[in-house]
Amino acid sequence: MSTRRSLGDTASALLNAASQYIDGVPVEGAGEPLAVVDPTTEQTLASVPTATVAQVDAAVASARRAFDGGLWSRLRPGERSLFLHRIAERLDAHRDALAEIVVAEGGSPISLARSLQVGAAIEHLAWFADAAARGPAGAYEHPLPRHAGPPASEGVLVYEPIGVVAAITPYNIPLLTAVWKAAAALAAGCTTVLLPSPQAPLASAAFAALVAEADLPPGAFNFLIGAAAAGRRLSEHPDVDMITFTGSNAVGLAVAQQAAPTFKRVVLELGGKSPNVVLPGAQVDETLVTASLLRFCRNAGQACGATTRTFVPRAAYDDYVDIARGMLAQVPVGDPWDEQTAVGPLISAPHRDRVQGFVDRALAAGGRIEAQGAAPATSGGFFMSPALLGGVDNRAEIARTELFGPIGLVFPYDDVEQMLRLANDSPYGLNANVWGPLPEAQQVARGIRSGTVTINGGGWLRSDAPFGGYRHSGNGREAGEEGFREFFEVKHVQWPAQG
Repeated sequence: MSTRRSLGDTASALLNAASQYIDGVPVEGAGEPLAVVDPTTEQTLASVPTATVAQVDAAVASARRAFDGGLWSRLRPGERSLFLHRIAERLDAHRDALAEIVVAEGGSPISLARSLQVGAAIEHLAWFADAAARGPAGAYEHPLPRHAGPPASEGVLVYEPIGVVAAITPYNIPLLTAVWKAAAALAAGCTTVLLPSPQAPLASAAFAALVAEADLPPGAFNFLIGAAAAGRRLSEHPDVDMITFTGSNAVGLAVAQQAAPTFKRVVLELGGKSPNVVLPGAQVDETLVTASLLRFCRNAGQACGATTRTFVPRAAYDDYVDIARGMLAQVPVGDPWDEQTAVGPLISAPHRDRVQGFVDRALAAGGRIEAQGAAPATSGGFFMSPALLGGVDNRAEIARTELFGPIGLVFPYDDVEQMLRLANDSPYGLNANVWGPLPEAQQVARGIRSGTVTINGGGWLRSDAPFGGYRHSGNGREAGEEGFREFFEVKHVQWPAQG
């Protein structure tokens, strides 16, 4: 595929070599071409042919053969591990090129593209490569203790790959989610079909090209670019054993409904409206406030785990807002290629307009802008200045809907019990952060119904820890042992005790 924006030679070569892959062979999509738009310049970055439903069927059939025939599923764990480490090495050798592609098609600031978008993907891929060798929780077979009966028996739990996995990934974090889904499936011994978001498929295409260089057995990994019809066919396909999807709640619901008649396993990582809690014992200063603001500005707010609802003790509310006004105005908004930029563009004009609509309705209902970010330091592009809104009820539309934009809300509270009720009063339960003295913060963290809770900013995104949420934030987990186990069936083998 060819691109119009000037990328580095390595990135351009990688994209020019990229293709869709069925049965280990590069194929040209036979469907309508898809225009990939650079959200920074509003110019068409690439025109990509899409896959037809017939090509989706061919990719699934290829994955089915590779699984049922054992081309991939019956390889020794150490062999699968070597293949995956080979892929990780290819990604590592193309770090800079991959980061460039992520910036060009998604608008992610270059510093974030290098770290979270690419660096974390490589780190997590290496973890799954090691996990492939050792098995879930350290082994593919877990002996059970002798059971007294009667009759007395012995047994073992055997972990077997679930089968053909369809991995459908989002536009905002394309490489890391491809690893959490497709690479994790391969590590388990599953075969897979990867379908990225049509809004930003190029980084995933580059990933697929690097996987192709690793020379996996034909059919183990298939890659398609397509729109809603391709995703629907994967969700409904009788030969797909599992769907793992990251995206909006509306599409996640459709995926679950489409998968239900064939009783597929469905793992969904969906939305979030995550709380950021400032405890009475926390020091409200520039460090705390700046970190809190950046947590909903990162990637222009296009992050499901963004902590967009901040709860501050009423006595500290004015201080928090005063500091936020000064700090948010200093957050660099503009060209994502600039090393200093913190907030780049949103993915598209319709999405930017959608987010702005929520803000406009909240202001019309009595909300107010407590702090406003700077205007973009560039002309054109799908930019939106970050903002912190107050005077909004926790039950308001804007407080209960994932916006996927650089908009945060701030609420005063009177006591910790009230704060916990407000923090948990959400359809979602994906992520949270608590600021305050460690013992108290740990206690509050246990009271928040969320799949992840960081304290005082937490740390790096760990490859050995799961990600996923409660309630409308989805089903199942990704990453870590819990995410790895999603790709297995568990068989109990039992026999009469000997002696």
